[in-house]
Amino acid sequence: MKNIFLLFFVVFFQIGKTQSILLEAENFDNKGGWFVDPQFYDQMGSFYLLAHGKGIPVKNASTDFKVDKPGQYYIYARTRNWVACWFENDEYTPGVFHISINGKALDRTFGDKGNQWAWQFGGNVMLVAGINKIELIDIYGFDARCDAIIFIESQNDKVINNTEELNKLRQHISPQKECEKKYDLIVIGGGIAGLSASISASRRGLKTCLIHNRPVLGGNNSSEVKVVASGKIMQPPFINIGSIVQEIVNIYEHPDNISNLLRNEKNLDLFINTQAIGVKMIGNNIVSVLTLNIENNQQTVFKGTLFADCTGDGNIGYYAGAEYMMGRETRTVFNETLAPENESDLSYGSSLKWGSKKENHEVNFPNLPWALQFTELSCHKVTSSSWNWETGFYKNQIDDAEFIRDYMLRVIYGNWAYLKNSDSTKHQFQNWNLSNVSPVIGKRESRRLIGDVIFTQNDIEGNWKKYDDAFIIGTYTIDQHFPEDENSVFFPRNEFISNFKHDHAPIGYDIEYKYPEKKNPPYYIPYRCLYSKNINNLFMAGRNISCSRIAFCSTRVQGTTGMMGEVVGIAAYLCKTNNCKPRDIYQKYLDQLKMELNVNVSLRK
Repeated sequence: MKNIFLLFFVVFFQIGKTQSILLEAENFDNKGGWFVDPQFYDQMGSFYLLAHGKGIPVKNASTDFKVDKPGQYYIYARTRNWVACWFENDEYTPGVFHISINGKALDRTFGDKGNQWAWQFGGNVMLVAGINKIELIDIYGFDARCDAIIFIESQNDKVINNTEELNKLRQHISPQKECEKKYDLIVIGGGIAGLSASISASRRGLKTCLIHNRPVLGGNNSSEVKVVASGKIMQPPFINIGSIVQEIVNIYEHPDNISNLLRNEKNLDLFINTQAIGVKMIGNNIVSVLTLNIENNQQTVFKGTLFADCTGDGNIGYYAGAEYMMGRETRTVFNETLAPENESDLSYGSSLKWGSKKENHEVNFPNLPWALQFTELSCHKVTSSSWNWETGFYKNQIDDAEFIRDYMLRVIYGNWAYLKNSDSTKHQFQNWNLSNVSPVIGKRESRRLIGDVIFTQNDIEGNWKKYDDAFIIGTYTIDQHFPEDENSVFFPRNEFISNFKHDHAPIGYDIEYKYPEKKNPPYYIPYRCLYSKNINNLFMAGRNISCSRIAFCSTRVQGTTGMMGEVVGIAAYLCKTNNCKPRDIYQKYLDQLKMELNVNVSLRK
């Protein structure tokens, strides 16, 4: 398990005889217009506040903190200049913010130095005995970010810049608590797969826990990311598999309704704003998952018998040491005709949804020299994004996730600035307002955890019939995405528009009308793709199941992944019934699983 540094909201600590105070920005009492961003915890070690105002400064974030020893302190903020990796010498600084102490803004600004997360010095301040107030003041509305603030009695760069000393400061762990319950099934990840798994299990009587790191449920299908759920559900011979998915999709545009749906499940406990950061193992079994609340850093341990990784990125499996694959396998690995002959670093990209609204008056938008620059030929004359706005094709979708998100922000802002100010058709956009830019990245691809069966292109094309546990219908094409050729001309290896290549279009899927010669029967994914090969009590559902990269291009869609979740819930129920592990369901209780697949739990409310 990775080293994890957890913080109090306010921490007083001693370095020698020096007293210091540590504040976590994401724990501020009043976050104003700042947004708690937990997406890159594994990469930068924390959650942080993001001033995502789309060019309009957001309201101040603020909190009170108590000082026992008044006097002069030196202040540092952990932040970064988020566009510095594209320019030299901090030439542009869109993410700049001020810090105010007790109503007085400091002379220095923050967020204007360095392309890596680091402690930025802000001078000295006077803190009074008792309650003091700190505010974060956004300047431009273009994604300033702040992780934490430290006050130190004596200026000591060694404390801030020395990794060992910094770790000492960050190891002031909030009191760890254990959840009072032990659960039959703990599901991590509140996308459609995780929602379906947790509802499926809870309606069969399992004590179920769903952990999700956002306030909004639904994952890529949520109101934050807005990817439509594709893939047919409730198909023969198991016509009840997908009934829960249907319930979710019917209300996905209303997040409160989804929360209410879960709260009405008497056996299900929901924990939102809760980030899973590690696991505890005994042998090859997970016994508990360690979490942090993204808004107050409360550390909680959840104990369970079975676990389901529905994180998309396969994080729980990764923490547990599960075997996994990532990237594109070459043609010879699984004998797949659609796989590349040679090794390639190309992957699916990730997306940010954006849109605009036409007003009855002119709306200005600034020129942005730090954003991606466009011309009459390279700009996109549209008022909203589509599915094909994706980027990061040549990046690691986990390690480089913040870079990918920020690059797409530069794309969106730059294209909009050009349309509003420079394009020959700018008069057509003068009344349009950039009303929505999601800061939440919509990923398509990352880790795939390995199960007892690795599903491949050959299985999709008919060999699935050899599996006696092939239950989950797949009706989506093998849909590979590639950088668009024209976009590559203007932005080589930095593309943000994709093209698709569809193969194996199943009968009944819409693509058959465009490509009737490619019609094929639907296929079925085996149960053995839904549990880990080497972690005894770990299920998985979602885009991180056990399949080749080519097969993943079809299995990844949310209607299909939701049905995976339903099957995981059924299997977990049978595990409890028979006091066994996920593998045993296939080896000993397959007939029971087949019978239970025909039960409609949408009626069990």
